[in-house]
Order: sequence, then structure tokens, then C-alpha cells
Amino acid sequence: MAKPRAWLAWSSGKDSAWTLHTARLEDRVDVVGLLTTVTEPFDRVSMHGVRVRLLEAQAAAAGLPLVKVPIPAPCPNEVYERVMSEALQRARDEGVTRMLFGDLFLEDIRAYRERQLAGTGIEPLFPLWGRPTTELAEEMIDGGLVAYVTCLDPRKIPRQLIGRRFDRSLLADLPKGTDPCAENGEFHTCVTAGPMFDAPIAVTAGDVVERDGFLFADLLVGVQAVGVQASACDERKTRLPDDPQAKACTPTLQAGAWTPTKAVP
Repeated sequence: MAKPRAWLAWSSGKDSAWTLHTARLEDRVDVVGLLTTVTEPFDRVSMHGVRVRLLEAQAAAAGLPLVKVPIPAPCPNEVYERVMSEALQRARDEGVTRMLFGDLFLEDIRAYRERQLAGTGIEPLFPLWGRPTTELAEEMIDGGLVAYVTCLDPRKIPRQLIGRRFDRSLLADLPKGTDPCAENGEFHTCVTAGPMFDAPIAVTAGDVVERDGFLFADLLVGVQAVGVQASACDERKTRLPDDPQAKACTPTLQAGAWTPTKAVP
């Protein structure tokens, strides 16, 4: 008997990536696509700030088609619901009857998703729901997931954590009371490797910027990114030979560290 066809709400981050891994292990549905909202003015994944090129590399590494839903910035709720309704119609046309979400414990978010899918013929599924988040975070890390903090709320966690790798060192540095999976919006991540991908995605650290009260760390993809960053580092070292930050500038993304070309504000 054929398994139900499913799309996964893909944010580019660790929770959606681990949802994909979990769904494949459980083998109850056939995940056939990734659904992502992209903020048009920036051409980036909404809220996570991840470039579309990196998003597309993730989909390729996962071996799945990517369904991009463009939204404006700011995006009124009625616009969001209209474009999502159009996406759901496409899902139905393609025989999709399940939608996977990486939500962990926020009841209001789950209830909203259930309301949006009510009457559509598409059933929402939450494979990670109710898992203790400390245990889940450690499972992701031990399972080979590699992710970096690409967005954080400096009102909730220290701004120095932007760009950090999602590992036990990061978990140890989170303020007391912070959810280790950041389910309360403390930070967002971008996954570059893990058991849900066929191969790791080569990335390089870009600039760190502050926008709308959030910090965003840019990730650049592949050989082109290395070339861009190498040029920026060489120029900075030439222009500021005695600057310690210029001397430390490197085109390589180090595990657990960020080497931005522009200082955090």
C-alpha cells in the first residue's frame, strides 16, 4: 500500500531538518517536497535570513523539490493566508495529503496550523511534538546535524552568540531559562549538514547586520562565497595591517566560531 504523500514546512533550520530525518526513519509518509516562505525584497528565507541559493542547495542535498512561496515585507496576514492557500491547492493537485511541521510545544502555533489546514484534505503532522527539548537538541548534535545561528533576538540571548555553531558549547552558553531548541524565538538556525542530506553544503561566513531589532549572520555558499570572502579579507588586511580583527579575518567558517567581515553592531 502506498504511503501518504507529504510536504514538509521547511524553514532551513534545525527543527525542520530533524523533522525530515525523523519522518524518513519512521517511514509512515512519503516526503515529496519542501515548502518555504521567501521574503521577496530580500530574496531570503523569512525570519531565518538565509539566502535562496543556500535554501536551494539544502533542497538539492535533501533530494527533494522546493516549493517557494513569495511574500512581501511586511506581510499582512491576509496576504500570507492567500499565498499559502494557493500553495496548498498546488499540494492537493499533486496528491499531497499530509503536511509535516517541526513545532515542538507551542500550543497556539499548532492550533493555528490545524485551523489553516482544516477542510483542505491535508492533515498536519508534528513528528517532534512534545519531545523534551534538551534531549532533542543533544540528539540532533549527536546525530551529526551541523547548523549555525543565523538570526537571534538580542532581547532574549546575548548578541555575541550570533553565528555560533549549534553544539554543546552553544547550549552551555545560553542564559538560564532559554529553551535549548529556541522554540520561544530566541534564535534561528541554518543547517549545512546532517543525516537528512546526501552531502554537506560548503559555506562561508558573511556579514553580521542588525535589522528590525534582530541580528542576522549571513552564510555564503560554495566556491563563489570563498572567493568573495577571501577578497574581502585580503583587502582588509592590506588596508588595516595592524588591526587584530583584520589579521584574524579568514574565508573559512570555523566550527563554533564566526569570522564576519563587518563587526557586530
